[in-house]
Amino acid sequence: MKPAPPLPSSRRRWFAGLAALGGLGLLGTQAQAYGWDRREKLDPEETARRLDWRIGRLVKEAGGTTQQKDRLVAIATAAMADLKPLREQARASRRRGLDLLAAPSVDRIGLEQLRVAQMQIADARSRRMLQAMADAADVLAPEQRIKVAERLKQRLERHRRG
Repeated sequence: MKPAPPLPSSRRRWFAGLAALGGLGLLGTQAQAYGWDRREKLDPEETARRLDWRIGRLVKEAGGTTQQKDRLVAIATAAMADLKPLREQARASRRRGLDLLAAPSVDRIGLEQLRVAQMQIADARSRRMLQAMADAADVLAPEQRIKVAERLKQRLERHRRG
């Protein structure tokens, strides 16, 4: 099987920017919710402080401005607020699934309904994340998106190694 031909430079940059912003969104929505040991939830002020610090560092490394950082923090904060109820719904859905599977008889119809509900939640989360990434992409210049993408790729590589 032949390897796929390389993407044209503009498409590659666009995808790199999208990947970078996806990482930025993940930082904002997932990594901020728990303390360093991931056992204790952080209070909202500490979550906001960490979000501001992480996005600020990323924007600084990309050569961004304070205004860009503030806009990105606002986008991530709004996304976090919108995603919180969906996260709670997903948790409740998982608990419901465990209850269904632990019942004396397997309710296949109930399990299928639960699966459909879980896919709807996942779709809503995915749509909101994509919206946040696109909004963040509008804030950063193409060169900045490339720098952010490269920085996040380095971070991913470090996590994969160890």
